[in-house]
Amino acid sequence: MEISTLATYHCLAFVWYFFVAYSITHVKTEERPSEVFLYGGQWKYLTVLNLVLQAVFYGVSFLADVLRLIKKLRCAKRVISSRDLLFSVLAFPVSTFVCISFWTLYTYNRELVYPKSLDGVIPLWLNHAMHTAVLPFALLEILALPHRYPAKKKGLILLGFVAFLYISWVLWIYSVTGEWVYPLFALFSPPGLAAFFAGSLAVIISFYNFGEFLNRMIWGQSKFCS
Repeated sequence: MEISTLATYHCLAFVWYFFVAYSITHVKTEERPSEVFLYGGQWKYLTVLNLVLQAVFYGVSFLADVLRLIKKLRCAKRVISSRDLLFSVLAFPVSTFVCISFWTLYTYNRELVYPKSLDGVIPLWLNHAMHTAVLPFALLEILALPHRYPAKKKGLILLGFVAFLYISWVLWIYSVTGEWVYPLFALFSPPGLAAFFAGSLAVIISFYNFGEFLNRMIWGQSKFCS
């Protein structure tokens, strides 16, 4: 794909994610159901954090494209390195995890992740923007250009560290409020919850490996942006 086309795509994707993140963080206070948006606000939900993550990623990607267009190749190389690390370790596996885990649990019992009371607050288009469109965007990014993945150990350590930070945030919220971020967590005993978190980490690691596999199958080992 031409750099100018990539720049246009990344710019539009950045604007889209910024708009979606803005929309969900400006739900009117008086319309919010009592059981959601309490301590931690929207920032306790992985879905919302992922929107911010995607906006940052596409902003960095757009910056890399602009630097390449104006021939600032030395600066572009450093930005591209950050872009690829952000995509491989976080943007792809997290967006894939958000989409697949949300709709799996929603199909099983929506009250565990997305109470029906939210239907009157969050429009259908915004629900799909947060939980559905994130996966096609991630797949399109892999098709659009190759990304250099870090050494497997480094990538998994970074991914595991970010997962640890989010789990710590969830546990902190529970220690303060006595309420779980997602009603699903209340179904587990402490050992069961630990097993659930471990299983979720294993799933997101599998998505990391899947992204690396797709990148390699589509672009090979040696074709990377420079």
